[in-house]
Amino acid sequence: MKRQLARELEGKIGETVKIQGWVHRIRNLGGIAFILLRDRSGVVQCVVDTKEIDIKGLKLESVVEIIGRVKEESRVELGLEILVQELKVISKVVEDLPIEINNEELKANLDTVLNHRVLSLRNLKTNAIFKVQAALAQGFAAFLKKEGFTQIFTPKIVATGTEGGTELFQVQYFDKKAYLAQSPQFYKQMLVGAGYERVFEIGHVYRAETHDTSRHTNEFISLDLEMGFIEDERDVMALETRMLKEIFAFIKEECARELDLLEVEVPEIGDEIPSIKFPEALEILRQEYGKEDLKMDLDPEGERLIAKYVKERYGSEFVFITHYPQAKRPMYTMPAEDGLTHSFDLLFRGLEITTGGQRIHDYEQLKASIISRGLSVESFSDYLEVFKFGMPPHGGLAIGLERLTGQLLGYKNIRQTTLFPRDRYRIRP
Repeated sequence: MKRQLARELEGKIGETVKIQGWVHRIRNLGGIAFILLRDRSGVVQCVVDTKEIDIKGLKLESVVEIIGRVKEESRVELGLEILVQELKVISKVVEDLPIEINNEELKANLDTVLNHRVLSLRNLKTNAIFKVQAALAQGFAAFLKKEGFTQIFTPKIVATGTEGGTELFQVQYFDKKAYLAQSPQFYKQMLVGAGYERVFEIGHVYRAETHDTSRHTNEFISLDLEMGFIEDERDVMALETRMLKEIFAFIKEECARELDLLEVEVPEIGDEIPSIKFPEALEILRQEYGKEDLKMDLDPEGERLIAKYVKERYGSEFVFITHYPQAKRPMYTMPAEDGLTHSFDLLFRGLEITTGGQRIHDYEQLKASIISRGLSVESFSDYLEVFKFGMPPHGGLAIGLERLTGQLLGYKNIRQTTLFPRDRYRIRP
């Protein structure tokens, strides 16, 4: 007999079916027991006559196989239940569970949850987080393929950093020094120049930063894209606006059950996301919120206040901050007037989820920018080669997938939306 999933039982009233999964809950009422069986699609109620079938010793999270008849039952979630005829234990639970995963909410601190991450994923809400996250990545790829982008897969072991900084994990690569990639930035640009014009990647990036905040990890998933033949950064911003609208529409349909379980309402995005230049953002912080200790970047509080301002003025959960100072952007960023750049960040509910902009496409200008940062032109020779032979105006962006997931679903710590977080204290499991 073929296995059926819980969500496949609708329309099988009166039929005998086989289901397999984990014992989610047991409620014993004397001669009758109710077992909630969980599989990847959901939970189904199974009714056991304990005079006929012995379930003594059956523990939560045991893996079982049940054969039984499907019966209509309007009082339960699926509108049906299974009258159990046979029950077989496939895999026993041999120890007490280290965390309670069968409640609606996990009742353990985050460190304990992450120490037992695989078990925590059996919790329905925790499991739903990563189904939504997978759909976000799927929607990103689907939109860009439709827009003529080619998916790429770039090295994560590299000879030099993309931004010339010290935030690099060094690895021993036979008899050479190598590093874990901070970003696929150089490869994205090189492949635009190789003739692909539009490329994207979904992959891990690594930052050897010693921070210990709720917003950072040292390894995360970056949704990267780069596109050629643009006018300026506004083309990239317009693309991201359309992309987010389509991704959100996709997950509302694809993840309706998960979003309902997590009690999340997906925000609407208008035809344009509000945009504020960086100097204007600083002025808003001074005038509206009395902040005077402002530097060359927005700190977390500044991001939250600007988001609050935009939400109150424009009703938008999103805002682009554009024209960051040159000192705060990498050497490949296209400069603008007054020491600013053709760059942007996208804030979503008060947190930066995207960094992007227009890149320098002229070889001599890019070389001069590298030198002005005190960097060695020779160390960037592989990257620079394509710029010698005709490079179109181009730009791109990178979205932090875990940040996007967390802001959408309302989680405060990025580790909650990271399957297996890696930070300065955690490299397991």
